[in-house]
Amino acid sequence: MNRLLAGLLALSCLLPLRVEAGTGCEAMAMAPEKVAAAAETALRTAAALDRADAPVALVARIGRDLSEHGLVYSHAGFAVRDHVDGRWSVVHLLNECGSHRSGLYAQGLVDFFSDDLVNQDARIVWLQPEHARRLAAHLRALPANPLYQPNYSLIARPGSRDYQNSTAWVLETLAATLPAGGDLRDRRAAWSLAARDDFRADTIHIPYSKRVLGGLFGSNVAFTDHGVGTRLSGDYPVVTVRSILRWLDGRGHAQAQMEWRGGVLQAKPGPG
Repeated sequence: MNRLLAGLLALSCLLPLRVEAGTGCEAMAMAPEKVAAAAETALRTAAALDRADAPVALVARIGRDLSEHGLVYSHAGFAVRDHVDGRWSVVHLLNECGSHRSGLYAQGLVDFFSDDLVNQDARIVWLQPEHARRLAAHLRALPANPLYQPNYSLIARPGSRDYQNSTAWVLETLAATLPAGGDLRDRRAAWSLAARDDFRADTIHIPYSKRVLGGLFGSNVAFTDHGVGTRLSGDYPVVTVRSILRWLDGRGHAQAQMEWRGGVLQAKPGPG
């Protein structure tokens, strides 16, 4: 895992330490109660991961409030086990402080749940064993074949060659490591496989008035990544955590799931 961390830091091009999934950077101290809440979520998540005894799992968090779009989780990454000391690191793509750039990072679970989140709700998805084995091997081999595009757009068009966001990287990495996928080496092939495997992106409506008055013209949002028809309608296809969860569950790629809402374990995970 030390090699993985070093490789990912190299991929990040030495970005500032405070980076978030599509937000700006402001230096601020976390309140003690927020640190304690993040640590509690991290311990709960680590315990669940340990019990499952799988090498990797998808972990989702709520970094921004997307309820107006009917979405719960805004961000996801891969929790990977270090077989040397048994600890877990989360590998994920993060936007550099609201800019047009991103980096791949490996963080501990406490850091993953400390990023000024809306709340401490969390979800874990375990993959089918062969898929999990291939995914874990792929992640441990990083920075080789990262399927990574550093040009970031919060609303990156699914399948875009020019932009990528955090969820698109997760989807493409999942698709590239499907047992049926062989040994995919580029993002276009990974996206094509996901599409053939019935992945369907969500549609996010962003009216023109909100684009202008709501401050969505920013460095980390590239509306021109989408066609003119999409921009006129305001209906943007985007890879969301919900669409990834729907695909994994609907196609039988998910072996098991666990979710906490308000610190309470849910009997049946809800929509993401």
